[in-house]
Amino acid sequence: MEPKTFVFRNEDVQSIIVEIPEGHKHIRTTIVLVDGTSLTFQEATIANLVRAYVTVLTHPTKKRVVLSARLLPTRKESYAPWQLLEEEKVQDA
Repeated sequence: MEPKTFVFRNEDVQSIIVEIPEGHKHIRTTIVLVDGTSLTFQEATIANLVRAYVTVLTHPTKKRVVLSARLLPTRKESYAPWQLLEEEKVQDA
């Protein structure tokens, strides 16, 4: 089975909710689509998306950033074991 690709346009989005839910310490972002589907992202995921977005937007030559999930056996204190890290070499599409 082939993976599905989705492209979300502004008109596909009903709302975007950014909040710190009760009982939590970190931001959650929920995108609600007009068909009722909702996608909720943890703070670290959105932070990585923003970091990659800003890199592509502001870097003088980079046109692409690929972040890949990695399980880190050792890491800084308070960091989650799973991290989205930038690939060292990325082929431009």
